[in-house]
Amino acid sequence: MLATLPPFHQARILVIGDVMLDRYWSGHSARISPEAPVPIVNIKHTEERVGGAGNVALNIAKLGGQVTLLGVTGCDAEAETLRQLLQGQNVQCDFVAEPSLRTVCKLRILAQHQQLLRVDFEELPLLFDRDLLGAKFNAHLTQHDAVVFSDYGKGSLAHIESLIPIAKASGLKTLVDPKGTDFSRYAHADVITPNLAELKAVVGPCPSEQDWVDKGLALLRQHRIGALLLTRGEAGMTLIEPGQQHSLPAQAKDVFDVTGAGDTVIAVMALGVAAGVALPEAMYLANLAGGIVVGKLGTSTVSPQELARAMHGDRDTCHGLVSEDELAAFIAAAKAHGERIVMTNGCFDLLHAGHVTYLQQAKALGDRLIVAVNADASVKALKGDGRPINGVQQRMTVLAALACVDWVVEFSEQTPERLYCRLLPDVLVKGGDYQPGQVAGAECVVKSGGEVKILSFVEGQSTTHIINKARGGA
Repeated sequence: MLATLPPFHQARILVIGDVMLDRYWSGHSARISPEAPVPIVNIKHTEERVGGAGNVALNIAKLGGQVTLLGVTGCDAEAETLRQLLQGQNVQCDFVAEPSLRTVCKLRILAQHQQLLRVDFEELPLLFDRDLLGAKFNAHLTQHDAVVFSDYGKGSLAHIESLIPIAKASGLKTLVDPKGTDFSRYAHADVITPNLAELKAVVGPCPSEQDWVDKGLALLRQHRIGALLLTRGEAGMTLIEPGQQHSLPAQAKDVFDVTGAGDTVIAVMALGVAAGVALPEAMYLANLAGGIVVGKLGTSTVSPQELARAMHGDRDTCHGLVSEDELAAFIAAAKAHGERIVMTNGCFDLLHAGHVTYLQQAKALGDRLIVAVNADASVKALKGDGRPINGVQQRMTVLAALACVDWVVEFSEQTPERLYCRLLPDVLVKGGDYQPGQVAGAECVVKSGGEVKILSFVEGQSTTHIINKARGGA
């Protein structure tokens, strides 16, 4: 099984389908209306999120993939909100905007974190210029490795049977999140991802597990589809391919909201396929991601750090690989308990005894040790074209396994100054012959009441020396 995350940043994925805006109005309910037997909700918070095919694209972008989204919207405020939300997260949008249409919007009203009501704003079927959407689709194919068709039954993919062969002829992998009972529309797709209820609606009752496996295989043969990833809720997932089946148990410990979980599953499957991962391993990652996202409220995404922690069995712990936002929250909680935060940074390309000694000495200066790790591009800029030897996920995974390290976070800039100025550790540690005033971020840390410590490197230990020795040099 996979030891680290695949190179998702190399995956180029085109998503096409039904885009929609999800609105959440949440508050407190303590009484019943005197006008009708319904609860009164005092709204305290409103939020807008991307739904439908947009949520698939957002999940891909959040995990580092390159993604373009095609869909149909109106020319209204909801469409502009969707565009802003998506482009702010590095999703390239290319919508067919029809003045006569209303952008699909779903409003959910919640009280005490429980959904009380959903109100849908939509005018179906969507009437739009299919030739224009087809032309946009054709124009983007050469820049992508895989296509995700996200079908929510709103009409954007009413002509999907003509799009799949075009994508296949261009050499792209095709994945479909299906809708309805006519799966002939998805003929020749590489992967389809129905849930068990959707499969039963197509093939009929399945009294036993072997029944739906057999009927799933028959469906693949009938429509010349490569594989079927069946999501089975609390029973997990099953990947059905001609000649083999793989099943995995569900990963979620607590299910809070299944909204959008299917979007996350197909997004991760597409990332795996585009990155060259075998389908069973892609399913393994999708299963982990699905288990994470159902523990969140509403349409949500998964970060690379969350997925990496889940791979190593510690999804519910506050240690290991974390995102910057997660780390900020963990530091605040640790400081509230009186813990002293120590932080250092580096490339850590080939971890050796000198690194370990240095990190152990750093940890001895406080209660929690954070290691900030240079992204691959910044390592190349610092060290040259031959570096890094190991990608950032591999480097972070090794560091997170050290007993002295509490949290590992990635930064993309040439120096970690911005990160230090945001997180403000109690102790900033640097190795070598620096003066405290020369260390990036030192001014912010000292101004906030922290201190800078310079530790000596272990003599005779360096990554460059190890690389030269491995290459037969002096």
